[in-house]
Amino acid sequence: MKFSLHAKDLSSKARAGELETAHGTIQTPIFMPVGTAGSVKAVHQRELKEDIRAQIILGNTYHLYLRPGLDILAKAGGLHRFINWDRPILTDSGGYQVYSLASTGRKINDEGVAFKSHIDGATHFFSPEKAIDIQRTIGADIIMAFDECTPYPCEYGYARKSMDLTHQWLDRCCKRFDETTGHYGFSQTLFPIVQGSTFKDLRTDSARRIADAGREGNAIGGLSVGEPAEVMYELTEVVCDILPADKPRYLMGVGTPANILECIALGVDMFDCVMPTRNARNGMLFTTEGIINIRNEKWNADFSPIDPNLPGYVSGYYTKAYLRHLVKAGEMLGAQIASIQNLSFYLWLVTTAREKIIDGSFSEWKTSILPTLMRRL
Repeated sequence: MKFSLHAKDLSSKARAGELETAHGTIQTPIFMPVGTAGSVKAVHQRELKEDIRAQIILGNTYHLYLRPGLDILAKAGGLHRFINWDRPILTDSGGYQVYSLASTGRKINDEGVAFKSHIDGATHFFSPEKAIDIQRTIGADIIMAFDECTPYPCEYGYARKSMDLTHQWLDRCCKRFDETTGHYGFSQTLFPIVQGSTFKDLRTDSARRIADAGREGNAIGGLSVGEPAEVMYELTEVVCDILPADKPRYLMGVGTPANILECIALGVDMFDCVMPTRNARNGMLFTTEGIINIRNEKWNADFSPIDPNLPGYVSGYYTKAYLRHLVKAGEMLGAQIASIQNLSFYLWLVTTAREKIIDGSFSEWKTSILPTLMRRL
């Protein structure tokens, strides 16, 4: 993997770069649609490419390990071939799912995590080594180190213990990654993850530890789990100021359009979040003119395009009235159209941010556009 910076904003820490992988070049800043189980919900791969213009998508180690399973993925030749996607893929190691399974009796120790499948209740065990082995079999271009994501709020003592464990696991992940090779004839890249909950001193220690690991890119985890946005921004800035400037920075699980623009301004290059597709399935649309609850009666006879300012097919082809009808009727096409709209908006947002960074107007543009993007129509 190779990362190069092309431009920096003079009024913030925003930057525009390119990330070269075995399956193509990614222009940053970038948003990655979430394809947890090998599918971005309600969206075809053709639509991801042609309408949404996704450059990279995300899969999840925990979910893909359980279903379809490693045997099927190996026989298919890896996740790229299984889902017929020839662009880059990133996989989350499953650490967040370990966090989310806290109520199911998961058990964490120095060796790893025992947890129960959400599908059939069977017990499984992930160690740092196993997380690397699974991601080797999945075959993503960028794979994540195994970590523990702490909840919010979190006791200081637990946060430190968890951070230390994440660092210990990182050493084992790096060792396993370096002594193994990919299965499908192309190189993979390992990103470690900064933890430390909402404690500035822990975040500082963790960022330094992750920077010292010397990997080709770095991730920031454990944020956007319920803490105030201002805290997320403060800690993101602390971490970005420590992580190497010549390597990509990935803020995991973030977030709203405002979150993304504010964190681009702090020096983040990569984002993912389920919000665009999850909110779409509930009838909430992100548009260049503001946020729409398409279920509201006011859109019943509105025959204007969903979002005429976006380049994608569905945004200008379908009307608000028709989409409202589909959503209210529970038609699957409604969820599809809304999901494509929201993901198209998110990709438009980061693409435009990149253009503004390059032409030197990012900070002014961000300040002027945020009130419009976040208003409720």
